[in-house]
Order: sequence, then structure tokens, then C-alpha cells
Amino acid sequence: MSYLYETHLHTSYASACASSKGSQYIRHYKNLGYSGIIVTDHFYNGNTAIPRGLPWKEWVKQFCRGYEEAHNEGERQGLDVFFGWEETFGNYDDYLVYGLDKEWLLEHPEMRTWTRGEQFRAVRAAGGCVVQAHPFRQHNYISQIVLSCGCIDAVEAGNAGNHDKSYDALAMRFALRQKLPVTAGSDAHDIRDLSNGNYGICVNEKLKTIGDFVNAIRTNTIAGIYVDKGRCDWRGSETVFIPVDVRDENDRSTGKSWKDCI
Repeated sequence: MSYLYETHLHTSYASACASSKGSQYIRHYKNLGYSGIIVTDHFYNGNTAIPRGLPWKEWVKQFCRGYEEAHNEGERQGLDVFFGWEETFGNYDDYLVYGLDKEWLLEHPEMRTWTRGEQFRAVRAAGGCVVQAHPFRQHNYISQIVLSCGCIDAVEAGNAGNHDKSYDALAMRFALRQKLPVTAGSDAHDIRDLSNGNYGICVNEKLKTIGDFVNAIRTNTIAGIYVDKGRCDWRGSETVFIPVDVRDENDRSTGKSWKDCI
């Protein structure tokens, strides 16, 4: 038996670009056959809906309400709901963080000014993991593509919010070349986004905690990812070239491009 999980989801309470409440997702995911979801609202340096002028403890308290609302409804309806977040660097480079909790956030106000490398080392030391979200996405708000090879545990190789499937294909190719695990998620901001299809990860044992998901990434034991057929087929992307800035674990540019990296 296998279990399907959503790994990338936003609520309207904490993500400024979302339009559905956390509680509204639960029935839809249950009907689609998911065993659970991970709420990953936009964090402090991303498109957050929580005013940054608030004291840190109050900011964290309000940020977590989107997840808590979803979790409470999930308990009522029988769907597991786990906690994560999506942090942004430079208004274009996004990372999904898993395995930590509200108490950990409250203890780390300095994370608002972390580099990619500092985030990775701190999250790892606390038992969590970092996944680079939709690394090859192109949009008018994205000024460059960054591949943080030394600052991630895995790559999101399937994202339903990518309107060009080549972005996913390139992410899969990058992960294979770097020998990194892959994840997939819907990047849902509205319950209507779920009509794009079932995106997520599949595991052979039910996740009891978010730590189980972190362990599956770290041990590379995710059974598979759910995406549209052919979505992550990198073999058709050999001629695609996108200039990038590849950074090392200390968040310094290596001077390499994607073409050099592969």
C-alpha cells in the first residue's frame, strides 16, 4: 500500500497570494485520495500576508494560524496536516523548509537575515531539511535563476504551478546530476488549483510526523512523485539553456552557469 502527500500548499491567512483558507482544502484533498498535506505558507522574506512590523513572537503566532486552522479541520475530518514554510531570497529564489515547529521559529528571530547557507546549516542542525522549490521557473518577477547546490537536501522536480513543463524537466535533470532526491507538489493557492491534477510524493509507510517526511528525504526513500505524465522527462530538454547563478554552501557565487554545472 502507498500513501500520497501534498508537499507545497498556501493558505490565505499567511500567504498574500493565496485565496483559500486552510480549512477549505481538507475535504478536497480527502476526496482526491491524499493521506495528508503539508502547509508551506510564504515566510518572512516572501509574499507573506503577516505585517513585518509586528514583534517577532506576534509575527510567528499569526504566521502559524494558517497551518493551525488547516490542522484543526484535518483532525475533524481525518486528514493529516503537517507544518512547513517557504522562504524566499532576493524576491525570486524559494526554499521549502520541513521538520521544525512554531517553538523553533520563536527561538530564532535572527533567521530573518540569514543567507541560504546559514538557513541550511541551522535547519539541518535542528533535524529539518531544505528543498529548493521550482528552481527553473521563469516569470516576470524572477530576475535570475539560482541553483544552491550546497544549501539543499532535495529538489522540487514537479510543481503544478509551473506552466511550462520544461521547468520541471530541467529540475529533474539537475537533481539527477547532483544525485539529490526529488519531491513534487501542487503549489496550491486556491482550492481550484487542485483541478490541475494530483501532485505530491508517494511513500510506502504512512507518515506519522513531519519528521518521517524529513527522514524519507534524507535517506532518499520516497517511493515516487505524482505529476502529469511526461512532466519531468528531462530527455527532451537537452537544447534548453538558461543562464543561472550557482552558489556554494556559504552563499557565494561560484561563477558557474547551469550549462557548466551539468
